[in-house]
Amino acid sequence: MPTLKWLTRDDDVRAAEKVPYRLLEEVPELGYGDLGAGNMLIQGDNLEALKSLLPYYAGQVKCIYIDPPYNTGSAFEHYDDNLEHSKWLAMMWPRLELLRELLAEDGSIWVSIDDREGHYLKVIMDEVFGRKNFITNVIWRKNYSPKSSARHFSEDHDHIHIYAKSADSFVPNLMPRTEKQNRAYKNPDQDPRGIWKTSDLSARNFYGAGSYSLVSPTGRKIDGPPKGRYWTISKEKFHTLDADNQIWWGVKGDAIPQKKRFLTDVKQGIVPQTIWPYEEVGHTQAAKKEIVSLFGSDVFATPKPELLLTRIIHIATGPGDLVLDSFLGSGTTAAVAQKMGRHYIGIEMGDHAVTHCVPRQKKVIDGEQGGISKTQNWQGGGGFRYYRLGSPVFDELGQLTPDIRFPVLAAHIWFSETGAPWTIPKALSPFLGAANDHGYALLYNGILGDKSVNGGNVLTRKTLSIIREAAGGFTGPLTVYGERTVLSDASLKTEQIEFKQTPYDVRARK
Repeated sequence: MPTLKWLTRDDDVRAAEKVPYRLLEEVPELGYGDLGAGNMLIQGDNLEALKSLLPYYAGQVKCIYIDPPYNTGSAFEHYDDNLEHSKWLAMMWPRLELLRELLAEDGSIWVSIDDREGHYLKVIMDEVFGRKNFITNVIWRKNYSPKSSARHFSEDHDHIHIYAKSADSFVPNLMPRTEKQNRAYKNPDQDPRGIWKTSDLSARNFYGAGSYSLVSPTGRKIDGPPKGRYWTISKEKFHTLDADNQIWWGVKGDAIPQKKRFLTDVKQGIVPQTIWPYEEVGHTQAAKKEIVSLFGSDVFATPKPELLLTRIIHIATGPGDLVLDSFLGSGTTAAVAQKMGRHYIGIEMGDHAVTHCVPRQKKVIDGEQGGISKTQNWQGGGGFRYYRLGSPVFDELGQLTPDIRFPVLAAHIWFSETGAPWTIPKALSPFLGAANDHGYALLYNGILGDKSVNGGNVLTRKTLSIIREAAGGFTGPLTVYGERTVLSDASLKTEQIEFKQTPYDVRARK
């Protein structure tokens, strides 16, 4: 497969490995509403924030939407969107790698971009996600009138590149049928099966049994299908359908016959298409009006309309699924996810994470009626926790930073051993869980209520008994992290225990 080369590529493709795991430190005074709703707003560099999420959310995100800087050469108030081309690629590569790790097996990632970097983005996403997992490129017509100031062409569209974690596992939801589509169905003959529309009974493709004459209900002889075409069904099948009143001969009963297609037999949804007109998903002016109604001024240069995110989230997720946006901007993704009954994680590095994202989500929770609120029958509710990036979990040598809390260390150990996120239980215990018939335990930071030299952080017969009890009957091989062990090598072998010393054997997963 062709690869894209740029000045710093060799360093950039390994950049994600070098990003430190940082603590996520909650800022309680900035959270709002139901803090247990499962939603997060994170302020900080999104590369470090994504790395910090891995021990908790790897493989858990159903839909990722990002609207990264387009590298247009413009000076935005809230973004430096004047990155030189290779720097832009260097920014995107490690973030895409980490986003892929967070994506669920049946999940998808949607990336808004324009023509300046869109085709380069396609090439590096082919590398990161696999070319076979490319789903499609959606064209969103974002302007409702030409830009008369354009030098050459009025650029009226954006791209949305869509990739799946696994194309075989990703199943997009159908789009709901519109009233316009349903208006094509009528019932002029009062058929008790309901409204219908006609479909052609002939085609150009050769069909051996598709050449025969017919006689209409009025006695008109029809020598065969239109010239150069064939009936698509046999004569026997035609008469069976005709006897069941599934053939329409026209109002006068002597037209070229067509088959009735009843609305009840049609899929109650439409396969998503790749051209999205602004009439259906909104345009940039509508998005700016939404922002002005929320903040009183046009504070973002390129916001996306809520209708656009509504379509993406509808196609890619179901109620209760997790949506992530690591370039949260004005907070549209989080707002729409909330109104649609999805969980969300939003990451934004600028101060407007506090000045704009938080106030917007508060308004949503309080029941604001802008954007899609009325169509979603949104009445308010939910909540979010607010976090900032804290100190690294590991130092430059890969050693554990002192005084890390038990749940943080447990999450990193579990992730480094299993590659899966660790769900913090309601009641903490030294037994972290089992994966692939192997158990993992951690004796650390007084989890057993004993910080003495020979106490709860040391593997002894007593602490092993407590671990076994917490394991609830699990008797398989066990990896135990602790300050030290007093059990002999023979005892460890008999008990099927691999002992690893904290902090020296604790490593960050690359």
